[in-house]
Amino acid sequence: MTAARPAVPRVLSIAGTDPTGGAGLQADLKSIAAHDGYGMGVVTALVAQNTRGVRSVHVPDVGFLREQLDAVSDDVTIDAVKIGMLGTADVVRTVTAWLREHRPPVVVVDPVMVATSGDRLLDEDATRAVSELFTLADLVTPNRAELDVLAALAGAAPATPPPAAASIVARTWDVLVLAKGGHDDGETSDDVLVSPDGSVRTFSGPRVATTNTHGTGCSLSSAIATLVARDGDWELAIGTAKTWLTAALRGADALHVGTGTGPIDHGAVVRDALPTPSWTDRWWTDVAGVLQETIACSFLVGLRDGTLDTDVFAGYLAQDVHYLRAYERHLSQLASSSSGDAAAFWATSAEGCAAEARDLHHRRLAGTHADDPVDPTCAGYLAHLQAAADSGSVGVLAAAVLPCFRVYAWVGTQLGAVPADHPFADWVGAYGDPGFAEASAAATARVEELAAAATPAERGAMTRAFRRSTEWELAFFRMPLPAAPPRVSA
Repeated sequence: MTAARPAVPRVLSIAGTDPTGGAGLQADLKSIAAHDGYGMGVVTALVAQNTRGVRSVHVPDVGFLREQLDAVSDDVTIDAVKIGMLGTADVVRTVTAWLREHRPPVVVVDPVMVATSGDRLLDEDATRAVSELFTLADLVTPNRAELDVLAALAGAAPATPPPAAASIVARTWDVLVLAKGGHDDGETSDDVLVSPDGSVRTFSGPRVATTNTHGTGCSLSSAIATLVARDGDWELAIGTAKTWLTAALRGADALHVGTGTGPIDHGAVVRDALPTPSWTDRWWTDVAGVLQETIACSFLVGLRDGTLDTDVFAGYLAQDVHYLRAYERHLSQLASSSSGDAAAFWATSAEGCAAEARDLHHRRLAGTHADDPVDPTCAGYLAHLQAAADSGSVGVLAAAVLPCFRVYAWVGTQLGAVPADHPFADWVGAYGDPGFAEASAAATARVEELAAAATPAERGAMTRAFRRSTEWELAFFRMPLPAAPPRVSA
């Protein structure tokens, strides 16, 4: 029996903004989403900042802040609140008053007082006003500098050691305190959870060698709020969030966001859990409508049931000979532009294409259509392939030739087995043969490798080349019995 998935926690972030997305409200929403929560946001301050520091802070009128808060709580059941930057005493009091009226099951306060860059983000009056807010919180998550400020506010002596300072804060406001160790030295980063009753649990993790730590506090606290709303246990939530944060820090350097203290990679864990994307599978899904039109076209219907006029079929084969001769050249070009196994595959495919063109000419045409000129539809398809060949991209040409493999192999499976005395048994059997399916799969694998290594611009060109070739395949099957206009993208 499959267990039901837990409900998605509805988590409200009350915080300032970061236009570069690494901290504040934007980071909170990413963290909430990374832990399968539904994120909502109320803006307390508009912060002009980037990875190099804070430039200015604009605090909207607190009346509007209250309107934002009420708009959410009047309509949505809130499972957890994460409170970040508040900025001024009026903002602190407004949030505190709202929280007293609409307190959700989980309240996490990240006392954003000092940014990673060193900028002060909470004024002195607001610092004093947080006392009442803390009495409504379940968990407070200060960094070392913020813990010192809070401990002094609670009456602790200067330079009180972190564990003792956290204990004083926890007892003073009857709140859990997670004293974060990210700014400490050493091989491990140790966060210490202190309860009002004095119990302590340390969450240890490897210290990640990166300077890109912008928004770690915001991200960790919002992750904890989301997880505890789902899990129902603070220690489990904190341990899980810390493991996630470690992975996010490890992925931070690869983001290349900004020239200062960059952000963490909020999507690292989720991305690692996702399957590797298959570009060719996505292309195949993209052309599903074209494929259905293809298999339903009159030519293939008549070919499948054996009612297709044999002269019409011969006319089709004559155009196929024109096509295959050009197709052989393009496969040979791919072979000469590739190396190793890929070059061998394309060369073998070109040889097979040449043999098929000769066989069709002698086996089926028998002089009846051997001298047919190139049909405009065939000419259009060949011009498209030539444009791909002239693009200068091996990937674009490979994507353009792939539908001839995949569409014909797919058509062969769709038509299925036919009796030996079927008028077109040889054609149906050739494309329904497992060997041709294997060749199609091999070609697909070669193109997949090229797509994975391509730049986004080249990959987009490959996508369009594949799509247009698939549309030309449909037009080619419709060509002998033109009952509908060709469907080819501009």
